[in-house]
Amino acid sequence: MKPIDPYTAGKFTSNPYAAKRDVTGALAVVLDGSMPDRGLTLIKPISRCIKRYDVHELILTDEAGAKPGAAVNNIAYLGFVDIEQGGVIVQGDAVFLDREKVGVLAGFDETHMPNHLNIVIKTEKMLPGTKLGAKLGMVVSFKMLQGGGE
Repeated sequence: MKPIDPYTAGKFTSNPYAAKRDVTGALAVVLDGSMPDRGLTLIKPISRCIKRYDVHELILTDEAGAKPGAAVNNIAYLGFVDIEQGGVIVQGDAVFLDREKVGVLAGFDETHMPNHLNIVIKTEKMLPGTKLGAKLGMVVSFKMLQGGGE
């Protein structure tokens, strides 16, 4: 029997995550750059398990339609995060750099897997890490919003 991905098959009609702990890490790389035509393809699943010691890329977008299954073109590079407390991150989680909210998790692009995951964050301040004031070692946290989702 062929495995069925419940997200691709449309079996979930709402976010099933009732409660979860924060996922945190430290900024290991600060990036400087943006691109109007990146061509990312966000995967259908709304969540990914993120392991301690993984390193993943943080990408910002201001595209209103950025969500699982969508294409994302207009981006700015924030940096890479070194995960210190793993867990599950989900579309709609608030993403913080130290205590300042950067945006809301839009989805995931697997272009560079298995090296790293592109974590795409929907934001109103679409600036590269250097212009956002990002510094090495800043705490990155993914926090579930009350009631889950956006």
